[in-house]
Order: sequence, then C-alpha cells, then structure tokens
Amino acid sequence: MSLIIFPAIDLKGGQVVRLAEGDMDRATIYGNDPAAQAMLFAQAGAQHLHCVDLDGAFAGRAVNAEAVESIVKTFPGHVQLGGGIRDRAAIERWFDLGVSRVVIGTAALENPDLVREAARDFPGGIVVAVDARDGMVATKGWADVSTVSIIDMAHRFEDAGVAALLFTDVGRDGLLKGCNVEATVDLARSTDIPVIASGGVAGVSDIHMLAIHAKDGIEGVITGRALYDGRLDLATALEIAAKG
Repeated sequence: MSLIIFPAIDLKGGQVVRLAEGDMDRATIYGNDPAAQAMLFAQAGAQHLHCVDLDGAFAGRAVNAEAVESIVKTFPGHVQLGGGIRDRAAIERWFDLGVSRVVIGTAALENPDLVREAARDFPGGIVVAVDARDGMVATKGWADVSTVSIIDMAHRFEDAGVAALLFTDVGRDGLLKGCNVEATVDLARSTDIPVIASGGVAGVSDIHMLAIHAKDGIEGVITGRALYDGRLDLATALEIAAKG
C-alpha cells in the first residue's frame, strides 16, 4: 500500500500559515487565498489535503469556516479537517459541507463516546489526533499536556472503527527537524489502527523513510512548511510515496 501525502493548509485569520511548535505567536504567513493554495497542490498531483482551523483549535469551535468551505469547493480530492471539532453538530456540519474526514483531538480525550458514536455513524470518516509532547497527549491546540500516553490513547480506540490516528510530535512541528519516524513506527506497530505521521517533515528523506514503513501501518504523512519553503517538491514526494 502506498503512502498518502497530505499537503497541509493551516488557517489563522483566514490566511495560510505555519506555526512553530504549535505556538500561535510564531506564525509564518504563506498566503491569503486558501482556495488558490489548495488548487496549487491539486495541480501538483495531490489527491488529499489536510486542513487545520488553528483559531478553532483554541476557541473550541469553527472560526475559519468560510476559508474551509472555499477549499472544499475548490479542491477536487479529499479534504481532512481538524481544529475545534468537539461536538456532534460540528462533525455533522463538516460532513454535510463535503469534508471527507474530520480529525478529533481534544474531544477524543475528554469525550471518547463522541468519537465512538461518530465512527460508527460515519464509517471511514473519523480520525483521532494523538498529539504528543514527550510521549504524553497534548490537547486544546497543544496548550495543555495530559497524563495519558500516546500508546494508551491509541488503545482506547482500537475497537471503535476510527479511520486513522494522526500522530504529531509537537516538539518538531513546523521546525523542519525531521519527522519522528521512530516514535511514529512504534505507535503504528502497537495498534491495528493506521497511523498518519505529522510534525517536522524536512524533505525527501522523511518521505522515503515513512514509505518504507508503510507496511508497518503508516498510512500517510502530513507536510507543510517543507513544501512552502521549497525544501520538498510535492510532485517528487508523491512519486516516492507511490513507489513505497
């Protein structure tokens, strides 16, 4: 099975940004037309997109809804969305608007029944975010760190029917330090749920390494800053991922 490449569009104040280590005060702006950015990724061959409503992650509700809607209308492939999705109404609203998958993080820790019910009612549509600081789950836009380990969090949803676990090493996100392949592979091997890697992708070598471990249960990888800074060519990444 080939690795899925998810180019990232992170939204803050309607603009396309990337944060360093999840810090809203360390945002780099890459554009003010999210839909146009989505089309650039599509033209390079992307069939999947990962969007995050950063303001929503802190507010606990949709803040950049207009920008997300424009992306969904424009992008011809699958859009995966996270950020502030914490109740049933929000989940249903995004599916109704054409989002393919919703990513639930904070609510997965605080209200696991919400995830279980949604995974049952929207097969293949629910992704659980397992964001980690030093191996522990971080929530509320990574502002809070829990006492739950990422492995324990994964096991809580083993039988829930979630589509994937989205694992981010917060300490590497947006810093181009290289993806934490070892921790991602360890998580994938410890659960039956497919794992999506995120955080710190620096270039082609990260894609190579993750593609090699696709057989261990790594479904895909999210990359943002490396694409925007020109350190990673999307077409090349897609080619490597397809070869496995």
